[in-house]
Amino acid sequence: MKPTLFLLTALFLSLPLFSQRNAEAVSILDKSLAGFEKSQGIELLFETITIDADGDAYPPETGKAYIKGNRFKLEMEDMHIWFDGETQWVFMKNANEVNISNPSSQEIAAISPLALLGMYKNGYTIKAPVSKAIKQIPVYQIEMQPATGNKDFKQVTVSINKNNYTLVQVVLTAVNGMKTQINISRYNANFQFEDSLFRFNKTAHPGVEIVDLR
Repeated sequence: MKPTLFLLTALFLSLPLFSQRNAEAVSILDKSLAGFEKSQGIELLFETITIDADGDAYPPETGKAYIKGNRFKLEMEDMHIWFDGETQWVFMKNANEVNISNPSSQEIAAISPLALLGMYKNGYTIKAPVSKAIKQIPVYQIEMQPATGNKDFKQVTVSINKNNYTLVQVVLTAVNGMKTQINISRYNANFQFEDSLFRFNKTAHPGVEIVDLR
């Protein structure tokens, strides 16, 4: 599955290398993560652009994400995904099929770039923030690289709004050179979601084929 989705959950277990972590950048990331953690529900609108190692771009994808703690629901044109903190349901519309699994934190991070707001704490070197503007929004742009060679991404660049510390953009560079750019067009942290939103409802999808991979 392509790394085009959103979640703020995974914390990797490797030890942090504090000598290679810029203090100002860590402080900015801390503030962004704190804003997420105190929210009872976040709604995101996003666009994803994927560019392969040769520089060829795939058609952009758009979607919406609903997030509450370590739970999320993702809605895209060809699929919906639910995760209730333990179980994940992936509904593929064209096949009318849902796959059920219990993904690891690493698997969640691989499909959920917002997990970087947790994973920056462990095993990543963090460079000093650079001031830039994205679509006239002033941002702190922070570049992170894995301290070890066993990560899916060789570089992660995040852009955080200077005014409210919300995430504006993420650029992921995979070890094979493929880049995924996620542009967040709306970040609303004023929702209160019921837990049932993050579980697949079979009755709302009559005739769906269920494939249990647990």
